[in-house]
Amino acid sequence: MRRIAVNGVHLNVETAGNGPALLLLHGFTGSASTWAPHLDRWRGFTTIAVDLLGHGNSDCPADPRRYGFKHAVADLLGILDRLGVTQAAVLGYSMGGRLALHLALHCTRHLPERLSALVLESTSPGIEDESERRARARSDRTLAAAIERDRIESFVERWEALPLLATQEHLPAGARERLRRQRLANDPQGLANSLRGMSVGVQEPLLAHLGKIDAPVLLIAGVLDEKYRKLAQQMAARLPRSRVETVSEAGHAVHLEQPVVFARTVQSFLDEHTREKDPARFENARSGR
Repeated sequence: MRRIAVNGVHLNVETAGNGPALLLLHGFTGSASTWAPHLDRWRGFTTIAVDLLGHGNSDCPADPRRYGFKHAVADLLGILDRLGVTQAAVLGYSMGGRLALHLALHCTRHLPERLSALVLESTSPGIEDESERRARARSDRTLAAAIERDRIESFVERWEALPLLATQEHLPAGARERLRRQRLANDPQGLANSLRGMSVGVQEPLLAHLGKIDAPVLLIAGVLDEKYRKLAQQMAARLPRSRVETVSEAGHAVHLEQPVVFARTVQSFLDEHTREKDPARFENARSGR
């Protein structure tokens, strides 16, 4: 565990492996430990797993505005700078995928050399319909208040009962227990403010901007997650260099429900698109300098 000071906050960052840099962004209620089961398969990369603001062992500021996408993108770039990483692939799941899209668009506009490839697992580009977006924002504000009002155990029980996560009931008992412990370890204020700052209800819809992303993009979705399968196809139609992989017997959390297939699919894509001719570029990230 290493807490890195960036832009006035401290974020927990876990690094492992050796090779091209791979930035890992978890979903809501997750943490850097989300990716632990996959790291042995990705030893050919320098993995940089971040506890996003309000999650895990990172800070939980009281101001919800600090959690917005603009700040989050600046924080991630600051971490890469601190680690000496000049170029990275980015893998984001769900909320982390939406943040990965914001990071990719920022890099496309201002720092095209920083992004080598993008992997989006169960990711939404945002809600296009304004009334639907406002309704989602209201719903998420209500949920944020409930997280702060009720015990973390009550929220996690409510969260795990969502239809979107129903397929996780089929995970092995040990995996379900580890996932539950990780969710319970989060700070209620951090989760609540993360919802207020990074909810899909407050996110600018990005679908119309995806054509600007020139990096290769892999979109992963579970066959059992109909909504996000359709979103993956919708995004792929806009992204110039993209492909979609749908994974059988998996719902929203493909990396949990089909970990071997997920890790192999990501590995193959990254081997194709991110192997650098000059490995020294990533030496600082590997050594932690």
